[in-house]
Amino acid sequence: MRPDAAVSIALLLAVAGPARAQQPADAAARFAARVDAYEAADRVSPPPMGAILLAGDSQFDRWKTVHDDLAGYAVVNRGIDSFRTDDLIRYVDRLVIRYKPRIVVLHVGGNDIHQGKTPEQLLTDAKLLVTNIRTGLPGVPIAWSSITPGPGRWDEAPQRTRANALIKAWIATETGLSFIDLWDAMLTADGRPREDLWVADRIHPNHEGYMIRVRLTTPVLGPPDRR
Repeated sequence: MRPDAAVSIALLLAVAGPARAQQPADAAARFAARVDAYEAADRVSPPPMGAILLAGDSQFDRWKTVHDDLAGYAVVNRGIDSFRTDDLIRYVDRLVIRYKPRIVVLHVGGNDIHQGKTPEQLLTDAKLLVTNIRTGLPGVPIAWSSITPGPGRWDEAPQRTRANALIKAWIATETGLSFIDLWDAMLTADGRPREDLWVADRIHPNHEGYMIRVRLTTPVLGPPDRR
């Protein structure tokens, strides 16, 4: 049984300040159950140590072809639908550090902006998340993949592009931390979202959208690590 086949449930956490959007009241139970399910699946089929660890929101949780798309790599996918950055901070020990990966790839932030956080608040949370991962996994490279331009949330484009720009600028000053720019790669020549890259909700990528992620992510992963 694959760890990634664990049951789906989603959302947790309170606010980090009065300006933060608060999660729904049932979020804690839904996220806790999902994390518990991952750990239960790990006991049945322990995942490999030293793998690529994917952590974040639905962009990873719904990536059902990840092991085929990254066939040359050992991958542990710990995405959770509707996760925000502060949710991953809450569960970083259980969803990231315990796996002792050789590299961590993150995708969070879109739900933060959608639920009312400012780009500046997201940057603060991103820095805290990376600090916590580095404390538990010193020397392990981290890659941050940008918020994506789903046409279903195109009205949030100004906040999303600013959040991406702030995080990209910060990452440029860091070592052992890289930025994967999915935003620009998913736009048309005139700067609009490519409509062919999304499922019906126009928020989550289809397989062609995931293959753009693969193309941009594999350079930071190094050579394939498994037969």
